[in-house]
Amino acid sequence: MNKNLTPILFFAYNRPNHAKQTIEALKKNKLAKDSELFIYSDAAKNKNDQIKVEKVRNYINKINGFKKITVINRKHNWGLANSIIDGVTHIVNKYGKVIVLEDDLITSPYFLKYMNKALEMYKKEKNVASIHGYIYPIKNLPETFFIKGADCWGWATWKNKWSVFEKDGKKLLKEIKKRKIQKEIDFNGSYKYTKMLEDQIKGKNNSWAIRWYISAFLKDMVTLYPGKSYVQNIGFDSLASHCKFETDIYNVKLIDKFRLSKIEAKESVFAKKKIAFYFKTNKKSFYEIIISKIRGMIK
Repeated sequence: MNKNLTPILFFAYNRPNHAKQTIEALKKNKLAKDSELFIYSDAAKNKNDQIKVEKVRNYINKINGFKKITVINRKHNWGLANSIIDGVTHIVNKYGKVIVLEDDLITSPYFLKYMNKALEMYKKEKNVASIHGYIYPIKNLPETFFIKGADCWGWATWKNKWSVFEKDGKKLLKEIKKRKIQKEIDFNGSYKYTKMLEDQIKGKNNSWAIRWYISAFLKDMVTLYPGKSYVQNIGFDSLASHCKFETDIYNVKLIDKFRLSKIEAKESVFAKKKIAFYFKTNKKSFYEIIISKIRGMIK
């Protein structure tokens, strides 16, 4: 298992406590000591963030517990979307595969094993876009399952799959309208993915994730999800750069064992219906979070 482990990308900005929690959890993975870690630290976008960015950089320069650590300190503020797109593209083109984490994601001790095993298991499946570590707090899901599109909370992909990423939101929206698949894109109307893309085009948000999801979706590609989460998002608090709306609706109990058996790379109708029901049940909260994110991203 230790041969040819997937490099890990970690993107940080101005939350030293969150960054520390993410890294300390990741270090508890048995494969961490044999994995290469690339850290992208974005520069401050204003004077108010400068001190917090410096605290993050002081911390990441002292990290140990990995096979090799490379720190990339951005000299100018790239913003999350541009930094991730650039970082993922550079590393995945060099190594052929990559695991991606942001600075507000706590991982299970089995996260790296799940990611590396799944990347190896599905690398030859042309329609598998990525592997995802987070799943919503939904009961009685399959051990693993596929959903059309891609996702962004603790994920991994390959060079040839990332190549389908389309940066131009206008092109994606045009294709959605041409095919008349907005309802399908939006989980049968349960989540406002198309609205998020429209807002990205208008400059109301700068989401790379909505473009990744729709890019994969339009290519009829699927992403593997776990039935129980390997990732917990701790970023929905007052310190979040892009979200000022605090919520616990995403909270999960991390999986306490490794589970992975190969299944057919086909979207699970059962799992998608359960996720859509979860979206509808929390519709008001999701709407408030989306609006909060949009407002935060344009400040």
